[in-house]
Amino acid sequence: MTRVLVVDDEPQILRALRINLRVRGYEVHTAATGVQALEVAGRHPPDLVILDLGLPDLDGVEVIAGLRGWTTAPIIVLSGRADSADKVEALDAGADDYVTKPFGMDELLARMRAAVRRATPEQDAPQVRLGDLVVDLAAKRVIRPDGAGVRLTPTEWHLLEVLLRHPGKLLSQRQLLAEVWGPGYAEATGNLRLYMTQLRRKLEPDPARPRWLRTEPGMGYRYQPEAGGDGPGDAGQETALGKPAHPEGASR
Repeated sequence: MTRVLVVDDEPQILRALRINLRVRGYEVHTAATGVQALEVAGRHPPDLVILDLGLPDLDGVEVIAGLRGWTTAPIIVLSGRADSADKVEALDAGADDYVTKPFGMDELLARMRAAVRRATPEQDAPQVRLGDLVVDLAAKRVIRPDGAGVRLTPTEWHLLEVLLRHPGKLLSQRQLLAEVWGPGYAEATGNLRLYMTQLRRKLEPDPARPRWLRTEPGMGYRYQPEAGGDGPGDAGQETALGKPAHPEGASR
């Protein structure tokens, strides 16, 4: 049974998530403050954390930092903050994904399943299929159906490999720049856009409408496997939970 810690100071959201998740077989623990969240996590180490940023005592980013000091459990941020800077800060602090209020249960559940799959130890699959193309991570080759290879530069390959090894996970621009180019390139977002454009031209059937190498505007990029059905556009039709985002990006 997957143990989930839900952290939110809105009682109706805590109750709705507790009921919905328990019905689906999750073990659920809840907390209404940041301090309580860290205490509950210590007593009942979670397999997954759903965390609101707008808590009454600690900022959600502080809670992420506290959790990341001892656990690698996936953290899905759940918040009504509209400013993408808040989302980027949460991702850089160690969050794995971000869902904006109001949200549908089907979308949240899909994100949870994807996060748990990524966190579950499994044998590394050396090959990833992108439509008709096969990416061989062990041989560092992209192979067409006729057996011919797709030529990638070392930087293109490194960027692609980082994305493919985190299927479904939203990686911030800062994370990708640090991983591929190094710590001195944290602001070189133009490099990232250029190489993502080049990768899409070589790998996507329609580079203008990418199927696998997705952009999250203002935040970063993710590799979205087709079969997973966990992308932003795959949200279900259930009633949305949570208050609408404030235009000012403040408070919640």
